[in-house]
Amino acid sequence: MIGLGKSISHTGASMGYGWDQEKDAEVVYRQHLSGDNPKEITQEFKIIQMQNHKCEKNTMSFVLSPTIEDGREFREKELREITERFVKEMRLEERQAIAFVHRNMRHIHIHLYVNRINFEGKAYRDNYIGKRSQLAAEKVARQLGMTTVREVQQQKLDKIKDIRAEIKEIHEKVMTEMRPKDFDQYIKQMKQRDVEVIPSINKSNLLQGFRFEYKGHNLKGSDVHRSMSMGRIAERIGFDEIVAQKIGKDNSLKLLGKTVGVSPNFAMAIAKKAIKMAVKKSIGLGMEM
Repeated sequence: MIGLGKSISHTGASMGYGWDQEKDAEVVYRQHLSGDNPKEITQEFKIIQMQNHKCEKNTMSFVLSPTIEDGREFREKELREITERFVKEMRLEERQAIAFVHRNMRHIHIHLYVNRINFEGKAYRDNYIGKRSQLAAEKVARQLGMTTVREVQQQKLDKIKDIRAEIKEIHEKVMTEMRPKDFDQYIKQMKQRDVEVIPSINKSNLLQGFRFEYKGHNLKGSDVHRSMSMGRIAERIGFDEIVAQKIGKDNSLKLLGKTVGVSPNFAMAIAKKAIKMAVKKSIGLGMEM
């Protein structure tokens, strides 16, 4: 089961849209509410929300999605239990909430709306609410014997075991035979062997990792093999000492003709590795003399 969550400000519009997608919406969970439609429930939310004028995103919206196989036989009782357990895991029991089910798609899913403002006028802390929603949904799935997100991901990876092994083999050949000196050389050598290495760069222009495209499959490095995360790849690349020190100083590096940021810890690790290599090299030269 997948759990998604976020705080929103457009309570009525969001709830109305979701509810209207399904005629005669099947309400599976309700607490501290008496309304029978999105407009009435939104008004009840607002009465409580008026106690806190500082909080703008004052409603929390969640979507709980069991796998197709798990959800196929679920009835109102099971869906209510899923919602109740999720609410408890998120510690939202004493708040206004409404949940209804969408069955108009092959993939059944629950829409849950919770008032972020409690009856004392205090706002629920929504730090990392997306990640927390995911973890709570996984815990509920385990409690009820449902399929978790990780199990679904592992099933998908098992189906492409041979593809992952081929990418790993090509990676090892590039590392041991070509000995790339930077990420650009690594990407070029992989491409010559039909593996497209795609940098994952976020909105802040920060390099977060690599994805690998091969024979129609697109996988992140750690899904290919645990040794193919960005950090592990960097450990095996022989960065030039001067370049590595610059990366450590600027927290950035050149990649495919552009400058991208890297985390301070990652930059420092590259710099330290280059220094160690330089020391070993100098010691080796000294012994030869």
